[in-house]
Amino acid sequence: MATLSSKPSSRYSVSDWATNNKQISDVAEHKRNISDDIRQAGRTLRNETANKTNWTEYDSRRRLSDRINEITRWKENLKACAQEVDAEMDALTLSKEETEQALAATVLPLEVTAECLTLREGRRGKELVSDPVEAELKKEVEVIDGAQRSLQQCIDQAFEQLCRLQEARQQLTIDLQDKIEALDVDMSCLSLTIQSPEISLKPNPTRVPPGSTTPQQWEQFSRYNITRAKEEMQASVQIRENNSITRAQVQNELEAQRMAVEFALRKRTHHQEQAHHEMQWQLKTTQEEIAELEKDIRGLEEDMHAKMAPLKLVHTRLENRIKRPGMDLCRDEIGECSAFDLIQERLFFSKWNNKGILKADGEPVSGIC
Repeated sequence: MATLSSKPSSRYSVSDWATNNKQISDVAEHKRNISDDIRQAGRTLRNETANKTNWTEYDSRRRLSDRINEITRWKENLKACAQEVDAEMDALTLSKEETEQALAATVLPLEVTAECLTLREGRRGKELVSDPVEAELKKEVEVIDGAQRSLQQCIDQAFEQLCRLQEARQQLTIDLQDKIEALDVDMSCLSLTIQSPEISLKPNPTRVPPGSTTPQQWEQFSRYNITRAKEEMQASVQIRENNSITRAQVQNELEAQRMAVEFALRKRTHHQEQAHHEMQWQLKTTQEEIAELEKDIRGLEEDMHAKMAPLKLVHTRLENRIKRPGMDLCRDEIGECSAFDLIQERLFFSKWNNKGILKADGEPVSGIC
């Protein structure tokens, strides 16, 4: 009978083998369970990160879209305000030009008034008087000077306000240009997707760039620009109203003073015409009186010549009666009457001579030829 040789080794029982197999199975199952848990956790993490990424990307797009809308709104506000500023600048420029034209229109009346005063200095004699016309002309010069100062002040104010409006308009333009550029950048960012070829990783993308502002500062800056522009426009409207009122007042003052000067001139001209007519009447009446007087003088001269023969007769009779001799040289009624007539004639002609009555040529009329 043959015998089997066997190596000396440890032998396991069937129960040990079964136990070992079960242990291996248990370890494998445990590892599978752990792996399953890891896989589930990984899937959960993937889902969560995917959802969070999608939501974050959506939220970023929404915020970016809202930011774009906000920038667009402020851009439209700035653009509308800039257009209003442009319209106000055009209106103020037109008002300034009208005021300059009104100022230029005062030059000719001032020259006319000065020429009138110069011409009136050429009056001679007693006609060089300080009459109401001269006073009104001098007042018109003062009114025109005051009107020119007022209009020039309005022009200066309008020019200064135009400079301030231009400064506000420039600030609006800069802000508007920044808004346009920022809008282009945000629109470009909004158009990017995960499939865009130009996307890449950047170094330190969350850094805060120097010179950046907060949303409150950003909004306050644009609000300040618009508020300042509106304040300057309000001031410009007030200046335009003041310019219009000043032009109307100046026009009324100049027109009123012109009417006052014309009234004074008409009144003075009327008085001068009255005085001229009075002088003409006086001259005519005096000339007529001179003519009548010359006629009477000629009549007196004729009468005087006619009295020469009787006077010679009286002289001869009185001279001849002096030759009476002795007691016959008597102062009788004949001699006294003749002497009385002679004395009366001499007194009459002496009175006319002493009055210094003038002839037509200006020579005094003698009483006796």
